[in-house]
Amino acid sequence: MHTGRAFSILNYMVQRSSAHFNASFAALADATRRGVLDQLARGDASITDLADRFEMTLTGMKKHVGVLELAGLVTTEKVGRVRTCRIGPCRLEEEMAWIARYRRVWDARFEALEGVIDELKRQEKARGRKKRK
Repeated sequence: MHTGRAFSILNYMVQRSSAHFNASFAALADATRRGVLDQLARGDASITDLADRFEMTLTGMKKHVGVLELAGLVTTEKVGRVRTCRIGPCRLEEEMAWIARYRRVWDARFEALEGVIDELKRQEKARGRKKRK
């Protein structure tokens, strides 16, 4: 019985983590949203300011900000008629760790490839010396 409960909790954690990753990477996949994050890293801005800066409609910018909000990358606060955006609480630490794991895999593969290339160069040099003799 405990095994089923543990599996259920683990499954929930994996699904939650997967949903969080999907939201983060989906938010970062769009150049406009990355630009919005760059802009907000310099300071808070209203949706109107962001729409003007990116030459888009308010509706379009609201959709982009909504995607960023779902991922926790941006928060908004409405005061009167102005909705102000700021960098959110998500620090992308889990995403960075996930990327780092794959970077280590690729770094190892490139190092192995470098070794193969170096060996082929040595063999080529050795064949060149034998032909000259």
